Amino acid sequence: MNPKHESMKLPLKKPALPRAILAALAAFTTASLLHAAGPANLLRPGDHVAVCGDSITEQKRYSIYMELYLMACQPAANLEMVQFGWNGDTTWGFLERIPQNVGPFAPQVATTLYGMNDGGYLAADKAADRIQRFRTSLEDMVKSFREIGVREIIIASPPPVDPVTFKRNTPEAYNPTLSMLGDIARDVAEKNKVRFADVNGIMTDAMKRAKAAKGWDYQVAGDDGVHPGSNGHLIIAYTLLKALGCDGTIGTLTWDCATGRAQTTDGHRILSNTRAAIEIESTRYPYCFPEDPQERAPTARSILDIIPFNEELNRLMLVVKNAPAQKMRVTWGGHSRVYSAAELEKGINLAADFLDNPFCENFARVIAAARIQQDYETDGVRILLHSLNAWAKHFPEEARLDAPRRRMVVQKAADYYAATKSLLAPVKHTLRISPVK
Repeated sequence: MNPKHESMKLPLKKPALPRAILAALAAFTTASLLHAAGPANLLRPGDHVAVCGDSITEQKRYSIYMELYLMACQPAANLEMVQFGWNGDTTWGFLERIPQNVGPFAPQVATTLYGMNDGGYLAADKAADRIQRFRTSLEDMVKSFREIGVREIIIASPPPVDPVTFKRNTPEAYNPTLSMLGDIARDVAEKNKVRFADVNGIMTDAMKRAKAAKGWDYQVAGDDGVHPGSNGHLIIAYTLLKALGCDGTIGTLTWDCATGRAQTTDGHRILSNTRAAIEIESTRYPYCFPEDPQERAPTARSILDIIPFNEELNRLMLVVKNAPAQKMRVTWGGHSRVYSAAELEKGINLAADFLDNPFCENFARVIAAARIQQDYETDGVRILLHSLNAWAKHFPEEARLDAPRRRMVVQKAADYYAATKSLLAPVKHTLRISPVK
């Protein structure tokens, strides 16, 4: 076995690690992931983004996380997104459908997440033909995307399987195959001068550290070992958003307690300010993780101490100058935290420190609408658009209807997206500050 892939193996049994080592792993900071400066933002105002993949994409979790981020956090203005998840899909299956299914939406940017099915759930030495076909199909996908006008392409490596819950083979056999497919994806991306998103490497690392910190049975790739829960999908979204070049800047609020004056950056407007409180109206949201009583554990929130999502992609900063006491209480919405004057002078990240905040309620409504919208996108692509091939074959006299039918499907998707986006109404919120005696 290739030593590089041997090193990626995850053991099947809970390792008997000394407590000191477990404590050190649990205390790992997020600095080990991606704290280096990220790549330049690929997104331009008005871009349409196609999110393509197999059943992991069709779960409509990481795709919703990405959509809400592009829509609410606004790494560029007026972005739109469509997901093209297809259960059981492979690179070669998707390749055949790009002109028919993706082309009508005319995206400028595309992300891909394939490989889980391409490897056939086989050890690498039994999947040689499939591995080679994966490479060829990825290269042809890049060509096909460019032929339909896609400007920027992100090729992601496939996620790993969970060593506890994966049963189709052994994780010791299949994770090296997935890692090998990831190496091929990286190579194809580099040779074709497109960006690579290392979902496999980042998720493997996060899964190892999460299990060390939270227990060996903590699931990252879901209860079947393949389809992640919300926590695993957040890792995927994080990796793809980083690959797109999103820099995480949501806004900065600067408040001078000596004068009572406050100022802010684009996307936020000061309505009133005193030495004790400022009222703000925001059209640019921090990313939120509203509690959903129906969400199965482990939740997206449960992985935030493992991946630097808030630190690198979700920074709504509050900077307080001339605090009147060494310790100050900051209240936002119905929650409060105490900070030192030095911490406030340096700046605190409200999005990270106040997971329950004034944006969460509206954010939850937008998530619900996005689910309905993306459910339609699945039907629109898999049933409505894809069926046009069969219509053309059996009813050639109706071929003249293909173009208007495609336009109807695309317009309906745009209407759903607009309805989802319309729920992102400006949010008025108040920050209060008071000395702690």
